This record gives sequence, structure tokens and C-alpha cells, in this order.
Amino acid sequence: MRRMITIVLLTFALCYCALCIGMYLYQRSLIFYPQHAALAKATNTIKMKAGNDEIVISAYRHEGNKALIYFGGNAEDVSVNLPILTKALPDYSIYLMHYRGYGGSTGRPSERVIQQDALDLYDKVFAQHPNIAVIGRSLGTGVAIRVAAVRPVAKLVLVTPYDSLEEIAAQQFPYLPVRWLLTDKFQSGQVAADIKSPTLIVMAEHDELIPRNSTEKLYSRFTDGTAKLKIINGAGHNTISNHQDYIFLLKTFIRDGLISN
Repeated sequence: MRRMITIVLLTFALCYCALCIGMYLYQRSLIFYPQHAALAKATNTIKMKAGNDEIVISAYRHEGNKALIYFGGNAEDVSVNLPILTKALPDYSIYLMHYRGYGGSTGRPSERVIQQDALDLYDKVFAQHPNIAVIGRSLGTGVAIRVAAVRPVAKLVLVTPYDSLEEIAAQQFPYLPVRWLLTDKFQSGQVAADIKSPTLIVMAEHDELIPRNSTEKLYSRFTDGTAKLKIINGAGHNTISNHQDYIFLLKTFIRDGLISN
């Protein structure tokens, strides 16, 4: 009997270890879902060298000192936002970064390389347009907030943001030691207090992916008066950009800095 129990426990331990190893090895396939660029053309893209890789940027270029940089979600084709944002902000140059492995960009995505690519793009844009607004959506909020923490950003918009991807993963996989296994943690809350830029946080009322308490926790970490929180009623995580209030909020905040309570 004792031998049988030992065998069962050993089998369970081996299976659990195998599950942990599998999670560690394939974790990025659970975070990143590269998409093709549906609206990318030679006339509306630029390319940026990143070591041995090449980053594709969907872009609308406009004379003047104002620009907008956009970082998308983990399964988002950012190119589809170009005509929408160009129409909303016609006097801004628009730059939408396709992460490595997305939209024709080469290489593989990770938190470290995406953050570095984001800073490189910011520096490239800043050389021509010193007044830069930054938008991050979903996964991209963790990229945008890090840029705003170390670069001068005129306006910061975080759409369906989270306090920490690590915390969300730990809630989704409570039976695994996620905090030890996860390499791309995207801990936005750690830098929220460093943000000096006027910030708009846009939450979906029925967000099925980002827990409400995670967004609210991030909001609470900003210094008083820095951030405003707006909820799009009736919106879900993936449908928030379809609501008429969404573009109105972005346009009003970025262009005029005016958001009603």
C-alpha cells in the first residue's frame, strides 16, 4: 500500500513538474498572438532597425511638432487604427508600432525587446515632433506607461490597462507558481507614481479579460491629479473601440486636454 502511495505521489510530482516546465517554455505563446497588417502599404509604413531585426511602423506623417505613438494589444493589428486616428487627429503625425513578429516586423516579441523598441521609436519620433502623445491598449498599456515614465510625454492614454500582467496570470493559473515562471511580467503599477504626464485611463464596463480591480489598482497608484478614469458603458475588452464615446474621449483629451468628470 505504501509503495502504491509513493508511486502515485511521484507520478503526480512528475506531472506537475512537466506542467510547470511546459508553462515556462511556452508562456510567450499564451501572451503574444502576432497579427498580419491588413492596411499596411509602402505609402503608409516606415521601417526601423532594431539590432538584426526590422520593426514595421504604420504611419501618417504630418508637418508640425505634434505626434501620436500607439502601442496595441497582444492580438491587435494596429494598422487598422491608422485611418481612424488620422481622421480624429489630422494635425498629428501618427505612428503605430507592430511588435516583433507582428505586421511584417521580424524577430520574436518579449517584454524586454518591445520596451526597447518602444523607446527607440519614441526617440526617433521626438527628433522631428517634440510634442508626443502616447496611447497604449491592453498589453500595450504596459509598454506605453514605461515610455512615459522615462521620456517626456505630453499626454498618456491607457485603454483597458492592468496593474500587473503577473497578477492576472497568477489569478488565471492559481495552481502554478506563476510568479517564479513568468518572464514577461509587465508590472505597470511599479512606475505609475513616476508618471508626470496628464493621463487618461479608459476602462470597458464589461471587460472580460482585465479584472476591474486590476485597472482600479493601477489608477490608485498615480499621484493625485495626474490621472483621470473614464468608463465606456456597455463596452467589452475587444469592442471598446467600436463605441462612439471612445474616439471622442481620445480626441478631446489629446487635442484639448479636456475630460469632464
